[in-house]
Amino acid sequence: MTEKKIIAVVGATGAQGGGLVRAILADPHGEFRVRAITRNPDSAKGRALAAAGAEVVAGDADDPASLERAFTGAYGAFCVTPFWEHMSAERELEQASNMARASRKAGLADVIWSTLEDSRETLPLDDPRLPVLRGKYNVPHFDAKGEADAIFTSEGAPTTFLQAAFYWDNFIYFGAGPRPTEEGGLVLALPLGGVDLPGIAAEDIGKCAYGLFKLGDATVGRRFGIAGEILSGPAMAAAMGKALGRQIDFYDVPFDDYRALGFPGADDMGNMFQWQAILGDKFLASRDVALARSLNPELQDFATWLARNAERIPIA
Repeated sequence: MTEKKIIAVVGATGAQGGGLVRAILADPHGEFRVRAITRNPDSAKGRALAAAGAEVVAGDADDPASLERAFTGAYGAFCVTPFWEHMSAERELEQASNMARASRKAGLADVIWSTLEDSRETLPLDDPRLPVLRGKYNVPHFDAKGEADAIFTSEGAPTTFLQAAFYWDNFIYFGAGPRPTEEGGLVLALPLGGVDLPGIAAEDIGKCAYGLFKLGDATVGRRFGIAGEILSGPAMAAAMGKALGRQIDFYDVPFDDYRALGFPGADDMGNMFQWQAILGDKFLASRDVALARSLNPELQDFATWLARNAERIPIA
């Protein structure tokens, strides 16, 4: 019997990594087995993964030696950074660098780096349309990941670059869901600037990553942008209203107003939406639904995701 190849998954208890772990476990006859990397293997989530059949090991993106140990003996690795835990682009860049170097030192044959574009490559910092954040970023949680792409390449890690889209799960966990109006209705408010928004179920990102691993090293050096569906703001509100059995209107929030809301990361998210609106069709073309479906035949569109999750969306 051929020994199965090990895929080491960083962030195995998180949204993207967890989706990949479950995808590998759900394919017992596939060519891979999974090594789930988490900072605390004894946590409830870590124990649950072990009970489901994953090998669970300790690893910390801030600790290069722990990553090297976790990657040793693996065929490939899925690398992702937890920006929203600390909201530091500098720390995210350092974490990505640690993963890139650990991938090379472990001699991995196939690495998937969950990245995003460096917005500064298409919109220079001196463009007056966006405020500069932290002194050197347009969109910190995009720019640091994009900057790290070159580090994976320079380290010689055989890297495939995976670009995801707006998580529909943000409607559950990020406070982005519909809100009551003074008139007793509901409104979905996002700063889209009149353009459509590519979105995806977080679970499907991991499933698409699994599809890339199954393609082997043919994907190395290439960039894959994925989405579950691309929708306008009013179309999202209508679909959400249908799923919840309520009338939901859409309000396209002015970018400056959104940045001024004051919640952690409001300026970053406001800049992200405005940058995407500035790019327009160019950004939409970078997120391919057909490609995502080819990697993950079970890809959910927004209506399917809502049918499974609408009751979990809090109405503030």
